[in-house]
Amino acid sequence: METKNNGPRVIISGGGTGGHIFPAVSIANAIKELQPDAEILFVGAEGRMEMQRVPDAGYKIIGLPVAGFDRKRLWKNFAVIVKLLRSQWKARRIVKEFQPQVAVGVGGYASGPTLKVAGMMGVPTLIQEQNSYAGVTNKLLAQKACKICVAYDGMEKFFPAEKIIMTGNPVRQNLLANKQGREEAVASFGFNPEKKTILILGGSLGARTINQTLIAALDTIKAHSDIQFIWQTGKIYIQQIKDAITTATGEAVRNPRIPAIPNLYVTDFIKDMASAYAAADLVISRAGAGSISEFCLLHKPVILVPSPNVAEDHQTKNALALVNKEAAIYVKDVDAMEQLVPVALETVADDKRLKVLSENIATLALPDSATIIAKEVLKLIDNDK
Repeated sequence: METKNNGPRVIISGGGTGGHIFPAVSIANAIKELQPDAEILFVGAEGRMEMQRVPDAGYKIIGLPVAGFDRKRLWKNFAVIVKLLRSQWKARRIVKEFQPQVAVGVGGYASGPTLKVAGMMGVPTLIQEQNSYAGVTNKLLAQKACKICVAYDGMEKFFPAEKIIMTGNPVRQNLLANKQGREEAVASFGFNPEKKTILILGGSLGARTINQTLIAALDTIKAHSDIQFIWQTGKIYIQQIKDAITTATGEAVRNPRIPAIPNLYVTDFIKDMASAYAAADLVISRAGAGSISEFCLLHKPVILVPSPNVAEDHQTKNALALVNKEAAIYVKDVDAMEQLVPVALETVADDKRLKVLSENIATLALPDSATIIAKEVLKLIDNDK
């Protein structure tokens, strides 16, 4: 793994979901903008989505055989510990060969062993905590980290105050660069710009409760022909949802637009998220930190349905940080089947409510996060010199 030039050498580690990968790539892009000769190496988890998404963004990535701990079935963690030890050994070899001048952790399985080893080998480290409630890995890594970039107030209860920098969460740069108007965006999905549009997001992998709620509401969706629905299901659930639509309508689903339900667009993954956001009058989403940052920067009214299946229930805490400032609507996961669709239909029809939500969420936006973090990364290299 030979270096090609004398530019800064940076390792960026983390991943597992789009919520970790997109910010990581944004930071890398910002570093390259500031320092075009920078060499950036990603370290991810084998078999996870970063192993495809990072090369698609033009960066090299090496995978570690790491996995997350099973908190419910503790007896299954012996294999996890073995993988962790192998990952630390492999991370040590990566650091030794690449010789980074700084290591950045964005959360996710791989960031733990990578940043721990880098810190032990004398490499300055920076961690980016996306959530309002810090994860176990980042709390451990914070002890040796030089800088900790956060997106929420009050993070002193988790990290040393002198290390904290309020930066916000980086988002996909193409979302902010998009100049497409709402009418054009709505039309790109084959819909009528004169009708309201709800965007349903379950994250890059999918959200079981949200998807099951929408499956149960197919008749309601069809009956509300004055409202249009763009539904990203996640790849895990797409076939189940297509089968449910076929059962409900008697027609096979052959493309995202459903002829039997003409106000519904269904896909496993939306590549052009900029258009999807531009088209949306209201968003339904999990409460991942990266997604919330996008809603803030794009001033999108949103109904948040936090996932209960995350460490420390951090999505609920993320959601409440907005709800307490009247910047989002909150529906509990257990209440979604009963409440989500009625609340969405009521909200999207209320222009005054949409306007208030948009104005309030806009006040929480922290722009230029990726550039601010990139500058801190480069500063650590200068300080180390």
